[in-house]
Amino acid sequence: MNGPFDSAKTERVRFKEILYDKKGWTATITINRPHAYNSYSTLALQELVLALQDASWDDGVATVVLTGAGDAAFCTGGDVKEYAQMYTRRPRDYWKYMGLFRGFLEGILNLGKPSIARINGMAVGGGNEVQMACDLAVMAEGAYLQQVGTQVGSVACGGATQWLPIHVGDRRAREMLLLCEKIPAQKALEWGLVNAVVPFSQLDTKVEELAKKLLEKFPECTRYTKEQVNFWKNLSWNQTIGHARDWLALHYTSWEPHEGMKAFVEKRAPEYRLLRERARDGKSSEFPWGPYCLSCAACGAGNLPEEMSFCGICGKKLQKAQTAATADSLFKKSLTHELPNDPNR
Repeated sequence: MNGPFDSAKTERVRFKEILYDKKGWTATITINRPHAYNSYSTLALQELVLALQDASWDDGVATVVLTGAGDAAFCTGGDVKEYAQMYTRRPRDYWKYMGLFRGFLEGILNLGKPSIARINGMAVGGGNEVQMACDLAVMAEGAYLQQVGTQVGSVACGGATQWLPIHVGDRRAREMLLLCEKIPAQKALEWGLVNAVVPFSQLDTKVEELAKKLLEKFPECTRYTKEQVNFWKNLSWNQTIGHARDWLALHYTSWEPHEGMKAFVEKRAPEYRLLRERARDGKSSEFPWGPYCLSCAACGAGNLPEEMSFCGICGKKLQKAQTAATADSLFKKSLTHELPNDPNR
């Protein structure tokens, strides 16, 4: 007799960017984008959410394994090429995208059954956040973990800023998030980011061993144990992810993600120093050609960039009432004014 929450029969779904397989009480979800180092696209996130829902509802699934295709990458987070092509042009759509990503990670957290990250290669950015969302993690010897937000114009607040302090402590979390350096497998094991490190040839054997051990436990007790252990993760996540989702969408209107994503696609180093130098010299570090504050007296066009000398509509020379350097000078001068007397100061 079929119930209302029987498996969604996803074997009938023709997934395009993931692989979904069920065998012997284990469901395996594989991000199948090796050409892009198993970064997840918008479509991949939609498919991942569907597969996780099916695995959650299927009483024939005891454990879920998440992994990536091939041997180079577990997952390298969001597809930066897609970010550059779509979301830096339509930042409002990044808010929608983050809703999908939130649904993906919460699908792992709220499975009602244990999950194992099979880290077959590098887990970078959102990939490290995915493996932290899982209950257990097995890592191949040649793999590494890494956060890269601040070097590509983003912030790793889709799990890393929330969960790294829980996993590795405050100082190590800051090291990963601020320096963006690779954490090799053995170091990841020492820091408590993964449960085991094995040669790649033994990866499947170790994952199967854990899955079999999990199978020989009561399912209801397992589900509630997971829910209880998730307390600190859920607390930090739910307190911050809504804010993070909005902030990241707004941030995509600024120069940093444009430069970071473009540099990634062009395979060059981002011009970090340029933005710092512009801010130091009183120019805009938020907008490539300055804030949109000029208007053209000749044709009436408004919202023209401050650093433009000629109108982009009619071509006439623009009259600038105040340059960015002058505005910066006035701001700095205002900071030197004497403060009123304060007996508590």
